[in-house]
Amino acid sequence: MNSTTWIVDSYEEALAKNIVIVSLGLIINFINGMLVVTFFSNPMFSRDSRYILYIHLVITDMLMIFISVTLYVLTYASPLVNVSLCSVFIFLGTTTFMITPLNLAGMAIERFIAICKPLHHSQICTPQRTYIFICLLWVIGAVRFIADVIISLLTQPVSFFRSFIPCYPNYLFPSKSNQDNTTASQVICMSFVWIILIYTYCRVLFTARKAVSKGSANKARITILLHGVQLLLCMLSYITPFMFIISTPFFRLHQTKITFCIYLLTNILPRLLSPLIYGIRDQKFVKQLKEYFTCNFVIVKIMPS
Repeated sequence: MNSTTWIVDSYEEALAKNIVIVSLGLIINFINGMLVVTFFSNPMFSRDSRYILYIHLVITDMLMIFISVTLYVLTYASPLVNVSLCSVFIFLGTTTFMITPLNLAGMAIERFIAICKPLHHSQICTPQRTYIFICLLWVIGAVRFIADVIISLLTQPVSFFRSFIPCYPNYLFPSKSNQDNTTASQVICMSFVWIILIYTYCRVLFTARKAVSKGSANKARITILLHGVQLLLCMLSYITPFMFIISTPFFRLHQTKITFCIYLLTNILPRLLSPLIYGIRDQKFVKQLKEYFTCNFVIVKIMPS
């Protein structure tokens, strides 16, 4: 800790990284934007808790991608950001980052009720309760940030919020985050969450197999397994600091490349796969999507008189 070595990207490498990140961000948000337009184009989707949770997942992913890509570009274009503006970015980024796995868990529970308790599904999974659940997700996601803001207001002068600082969220740049904050209690908590998730998905899987007929059992199991895959991809983001700590001793001269690859793997690619895995398998959603975003050619045949 007596000396610190900063490894700076070359111009060509920095340009290539930014082009890749911005291009992927635009592609993902364009695809997600098509899904959002499809959802709001048909009132049928807004009356079904399944589609409400799905489109909420898509919107939070869009916000997270936008904030994440913006902050990534700012680290090269303008490393110092106003504290107040950085706070807004961090709030939206960290909150949507935490909401995604919880939203996927809610979607899995909704499918469990639909498959195993079909007679009670319409009473339990109402749109009103779904919106209450979404509000609860935002409260849970924002608690940590609100606590940090309150502590900052009590300990920092007002001039601090007009100053400029590096805006590096922990989930975006593990190499520039405070890795000492990763305490043993957080590791234990993360392990406990993983155990609960694995146990829940196994119970859902076996219960669904017993509750539905053989014809729909395979589809139900595949749906639940895909939820597990989605959740696994999103949960990779929580172990980003550990991945960096493990890889750094072996690739000390390529720290920026390792950071870029980890960021791409844990934050960008899951947001590309997550909406597509769930949306393309839904026949109603795909049918409505095709009606709005496919070109229909009309062939006119002229018959001789």
